Amino acid sequence: MKTQRTDWGRRQPPLVGSSFELYAWFFMRVSGLLLVLLAVGHMFIMHVFNDTLNLDYEFVAARWDTPYWRAFDWLLLALSLLHGTNGLRVVLHDNISDQTVRKLSLSALYVTSTVFFILGTYVIVAFVSKL
Repeated sequence: MKTQRTDWGRRQPPLVGSSFELYAWFFMRVSGLLLVLLAVGHMFIMHVFNDTLNLDYEFVAARWDTPYWRAFDWLLLALSLLHGTNGLRVVLHDNISDQTVRKLSLSALYVTSTVFFILGTYVIVAFVSKL
């Protein structure tokens, strides 16, 4: 008699409902590619093209005087938070079997991510140079 082997590393796709998981999967691929480009650009700008000794308040204030750099930094912040939150959402869903603990964990993840997103957005948008 042949026994059915369970692959615990694979989550069964939802049989009914919305196509949220498909969009989340696609978002992970696109945001991952964009994050690689943004992070490499950020590393070159902050650590290769500029001396790390010059990375201080005046440098950031001068950089954030243009909307381009604020948008660049906000996009890096937003994509990294959303990408990380989505990845951790999948990990929690795959590894927590108790529904109550899973819902509490996901709620804590969403609240924490939202707080960091709002705080980071506020800092980038409301920053006023004191130069």
